[in-house]
Amino acid sequence: MHDDGLPPLRDVINRHGLRADKKFGQNFILDLNVTRRIARHAGDLTDCDVVEIGPGPGGLTRGLLMEGARKIHVIEADSRFIPALQEIAETYPDKINVIEGDALAIKPQELSEGPYRIVSNLPYNIGTALLTNWLDDGWQNGAWQPQFLSMTLMFQKEVAQRITAQANDKHYGRLAVLANWLCHTELAFEVDRQVFVPSPKVTSAIAHIEPRNRPMAEAQPDILANLTAAAFGQRRKMLRASLKQICSDPMALLAEAGIDETARAEVLTIDDFCKLARLLPSY
Repeated sequence: MHDDGLPPLRDVINRHGLRADKKFGQNFILDLNVTRRIARHAGDLTDCDVVEIGPGPGGLTRGLLMEGARKIHVIEADSRFIPALQEIAETYPDKINVIEGDALAIKPQELSEGPYRIVSNLPYNIGTALLTNWLDDGWQNGAWQPQFLSMTLMFQKEVAQRITAQANDKHYGRLAVLANWLCHTELAFEVDRQVFVPSPKVTSAIAHIEPRNRPMAEAQPDILANLTAAAFGQRRKMLRASLKQICSDPMALLAEAGIDETARAEVLTIDDFCKLARLLPSY
């Protein structure tokens, strides 16, 4: 027995005949010391709900509960893991809401009556899509009004670097601009691949994301999204060329924004992109 009163995760996996499935992007952490570290980095879990995606056999779920989570909504697409998760729920009455379904089709704010934290070892194959969905969900009636208090998410290390990068960093791109425009981001720590079962071929990392009270600078989200898609879609091109697909006069646009026409997207700050987004409708 472990110190949470439940059997070791390896025993749970063996008893239920569970194996990771590549189609779900599954890699499990069985060391509760690691999952508890992730849970602690998420902040105070006692005064809000927690949403977890892809819990698998429940390693992170148990870590969250051991660190005092008030209530956890776990969303699992793989029905094989539901019985193991229900066993955890029986040990922690009224603390776990087990949902079998596709996380891409479920909005976290519909699960919790108040502010919540998202803490997940995300499936590699849908991690970025989930993050962008959650950022989009933060907009209510044209205003940035996120209900999440924080997101503490495991990605492949390269993806975590793309989320937290700043201008002139080789990992800086569209994802970094959109995430940091709306949130404070931090690459919290790396997770060695040897702690996973099965062991992935890449190192993972935890990104911690907290929403800003207001976006870093004024811009319309749809315009900024289109602008960054064009700018970073052809990274090797100067902006005067890459912006032609969305702008009839990129040279004039860049001149009015005070940006060198020979600049490439990776050198622009988020303020620069927001300035361009505000001016773009006139061009």
